[in-house]
Amino acid sequence: MISDTLKADSLEWRSQTMQSDTLCIIPPGKRKIWDRDATHGPASARDAYTGTLNRKARAYAEASGYDWVILSAKHGFLMPADTLPGNYDTAFGTTNAGIISSDELARQWEEKDLHTYSRVEVLGGKKFRPIIGALAGTAAVYFPLENSRGIGDMLHLLDAWTVRMLKTDDN
Repeated sequence: MISDTLKADSLEWRSQTMQSDTLCIIPPGKRKIWDRDATHGPASARDAYTGTLNRKARAYAEASGYDWVILSAKHGFLMPADTLPGNYDTAFGTTNAGIISSDELARQWEEKDLHTYSRVEVLGGKKFRPIIGALAGTAAVYFPLENSRGIGDMLHLLDAWTVRMLKTDDN
């Protein structure tokens, strides 16, 4: 079940965002702020995830002007301001007992108004397809990294797309 802190943070985030009709869903990645500093206290989702794929996916979403959430196997859909209490090691596609239920994901999808986006870009791998497919409703859903040849290819594509979006903003 999602904590009261995550609920309150999400409601605050929702009132400050929804700037776009496109939602990017970003993978959290394994590396987190607590891997560098085990004594670090709670952190926002924006700051908690420190891995390269997460950072580059966020940069792409922000350069594109898209709203974004992180899809955590433990916490579900995390808004940038949602507070994580500490480290965890849970991933989709494993048999870990701590994986969030599909019912809880569906509840969050509605509660956080993610169902209101007309376009969803999923910047994760194939394991996200059945999760998002079950929730997206009438939204157009894209998996632009799905046919990548690996993490290196994904990172290269995200870099190229981000640079292209930033150049478009300069003109």
